[in-house]
Amino acid sequence: MTSLPADRARPAPVAPLVARTVPLDDGLARDLLALLPAAGATDACSWVRRGEGLVGWGRAAAHIASGPERFAELEQWWGDLVGSAVVRDEVDLPGTGPVAFGSVAYAAGSPAGGTLVVPEVVVGRRGGRAWLTTVSAVSAEQPVAAVPGPADVRRQDDPAAPSEVAFADGALTPGAWTIAVAEAVARITGGGLDKVVLARDLEVSSGAPLDVRWLLRRLAERYDTTWVFAVDGLVGATPELLVRREKGLVTSRVLAGTIRPTGDDAHDLALAASLARSSKDLEEHEYAVRSVADALAPHCTSMNVPETPFVLHLSNVMHLATDVAGVLADATSSLALAAALHPSAAVCGTPREAADAVIAELEHMDRGRYAGPVGWIDAAGDGEWGIALRCGAVEPSDPSRMRIFAGCGIVAGSDPDDELAESSAKLVPMRDALTAAAS
Repeated sequence: MTSLPADRARPAPVAPLVARTVPLDDGLARDLLALLPAAGATDACSWVRRGEGLVGWGRAAAHIASGPERFAELEQWWGDLVGSAVVRDEVDLPGTGPVAFGSVAYAAGSPAGGTLVVPEVVVGRRGGRAWLTTVSAVSAEQPVAAVPGPADVRRQDDPAAPSEVAFADGALTPGAWTIAVAEAVARITGGGLDKVVLARDLEVSSGAPLDVRWLLRRLAERYDTTWVFAVDGLVGATPELLVRREKGLVTSRVLAGTIRPTGDDAHDLALAASLARSSKDLEEHEYAVRSVADALAPHCTSMNVPETPFVLHLSNVMHLATDVAGVLADATSSLALAAALHPSAAVCGTPREAADAVIAELEHMDRGRYAGPVGWIDAAGDGEWGIALRCGAVEPSDPSRMRIFAGCGIVAGSDPDDELAESSAKLVPMRDALTAAAS
């Protein structure tokens, strides 16, 4: 458990939780996203990949933290909460019992901060087994802990498609963003840093409040190799697993180095081969892998770091990918491991401090929770945290508006126009989810 500094106040105490997990018919949970009920844009929680994972709704408890100690504060709050919880778990798998979904801002100074949400209802599925967790908080009106009863779990009506969707430039126009990329390349060439990741955003408006469930379903249909997530209005499909902690094993998938496929299988095989040989992309990838391995090493007794990446094929891009694995040496939770890894070279650059300063100067925007950790944690500290990529954030004050984001790794050999094209390709998942018809 990560501790807060002595001069930092502990999070305010919360009402104790009572949680019950029971087996659920696997057939009912085959389509997890279809179980999410209609609600506000910030209510749905999701972490789903190829039909497995977790969905949740309602709020039994939640906590928001900000500043440099946001990770430690969230961890302290979660530890206090589950430490006093009454739990009846009839399934006993990672992700059963009380679960918190979370997302944390990229930058310490971002007003977006970080949040953990404990849904009232969670449905999970993995390896042919499904379960239902219901959670309630003990209140002054109900001071005696009572085990929650079963929830109404059923397939919901299909969500409405977004209407009158329009896109506009965000903080920078495409031309201004390429100028920023050129400036970053000049600084790298001059020896100020080795790599920096620059992001851009688009503003989205629609004719009615956006239904997060629509976006989740479209993303899951088109990008089934990604983790489709939603936490407190942040929604997306990330191909990058920052860290998984499960029964003493730690794994992380690193993605860096990108090329856009053409749709022609033979040509795309040739492109994949060229990506695997590209000195520019291999250099970018090496920085990212090294940053992850260095961050995990203090928490692991042994590690496996492959020397050569593989090419991960997604429908809109291909990435160089490496899976790093280690054996956990201590009781560090999945959230604390995510904090140790953030920000990796895949979303920041290297050296970290120099790259972070260039991002703050050249991007001209607050990333919010884009490029920060997003995922879940259970009472044992197990969990999965991805990097919030290929995503957008619904505006809390106006759910008919959102910002969507994409970023690119810039190294000495980067061409600004090529990076703009790559960023456009990475915006495709959210643009399509907002505008494409249901399959």
